[in-house]
Amino acid sequence: MEQYHRDGEGVRWREGKDLPPGRRRLCSPYDPDARYATKRGSGWCGYKTHLSETCEPHVPHLITHVLTTDATVADTEVTAVVHQGLATRELLPEEHDVDAGYVTAAHIVAAREAHGIELLGPVGLDTCHENYEGEHFTQGAFTIDWEAKKAVCPQGKSSASWSDQRKSSGTPVSRVHFTAQDCAACPVQDMCTKAANGKWGRSLTLLPQDEQAALEDRRREQLTDQWQQRYNIRAGVEGTISQAIRRTRIRRTRYTGLPKTRLGHIFAATATATAINIIRLDAWLSETPLGATRTSHLTRLQLAA
Repeated sequence: MEQYHRDGEGVRWREGKDLPPGRRRLCSPYDPDARYATKRGSGWCGYKTHLSETCEPHVPHLITHVLTTDATVADTEVTAVVHQGLATRELLPEEHDVDAGYVTAAHIVAAREAHGIELLGPVGLDTCHENYEGEHFTQGAFTIDWEAKKAVCPQGKSSASWSDQRKSSGTPVSRVHFTAQDCAACPVQDMCTKAANGKWGRSLTLLPQDEQAALEDRRREQLTDQWQQRYNIRAGVEGTISQAIRRTRIRRTRYTGLPKTRLGHIFAATATATAINIIRLDAWLSETPLGATRTSHLTRLQLAA
């Protein structure tokens, strides 16, 4: 009888016959804790470092937290860890501006309830799983009655099925289905669903009520110019990452194994952060202006033309 395994990401694999998930797969004979990961087409074997900094406009921008994980750990897995680390050191911000990879509806709710933090970052757009050309009914077009566990479509039809389930990752969701008969007879079916020939018609996947509300609120907010201008401040951390790479070579480690690398980053990365903070304090005290974004020679020629 074959023995199957399921890892924390819900991936099912057979020992000795299937390749294990990337989180379990060795990528170096010299460092058994290093893992292989890719991002935007570039791959590396090793670890990830997450930097947090202050971003008030009229004071120096100082690094307040450094976190190291293996390379396969997704950004969404460290959001709560970063908040806990900042809370331990009494450095929690009122607003935390993060990349889209660190934001889910659950994170928005948890940050607000556990730490009083406004987690500011874009979430996935409200889209339909079908490929439609032009306008179509997204999930936001449906009216949800949470107490009655019913959903009403834009044409006034009520859902026929509501079941509470869990994804393989453990996330609780509600699966909502409309009947195939209602969808097949709908005059705007082409704008809603193609699933009208089976048992069910259009279906919805809903998060818990508080998370779904946070998700819908953020989707509306992030489409406004005001929210975009507010979020522009996050771009500054890219300069911090660049400075850490150029000044301290943070992308290289002299240690093997996750415990040593993590301990090394506690000292080395903290030293890196301290060095950058000293440089920034000196620039602020000497009123040295911030460096502008680098423009390549070709771009300058294009702008001049």
